[in-house]
Amino acid sequence: MSRIVSVLVSLVVVLAVALLLAAAPSFAQERAAAGGGVGSGLIALAAGLGIGIAAFGVGLGQGRATAAAMESIGRNPNSADRIFVPMIIGLALMEALCLYALVIAFFLQGKM
Repeated sequence: MSRIVSVLVSLVVVLAVALLLAAAPSFAQERAAAGGGVGSGLIALAAGLGIGIAAFGVGLGQGRATAAAMESIGRNPNSADRIFVPMIIGLALMEALCLYALVIAFFLQGKM
C-alpha cells in the first residue's frame, strides 16, 4: 500500500514540475511582446543572482561568527557578557549587507 502512495506522490511531483516548466515560456513570451528585450532578462538575472549570493555569503558568515562565539563561551563561560554584544553587532552588520543587496536588486528590477 505504501508503495502505491509513494508512486502517486512522485507522479504528482513530476507533473507539478512539468506544469511549472511549461508555464515559464508563456510568461517570457508576454514580456517579449510587451517590449522587454534581452537586457531586461539579464537585469533580472543579475538581481536574482546578486541577492542569492549575498544571502548565501551572509548565512555562512553568520554561522561561522555564531559558532566561534559559542565555542569561545563554551571554553570560558565567564566571558559570555563580553562576547555577546560584539557578536550581536557583527551579526546586525552582516544582515545589513544582505539588505543592501536586496535594495540593489529592487532598484535593478525597477529598471526592467
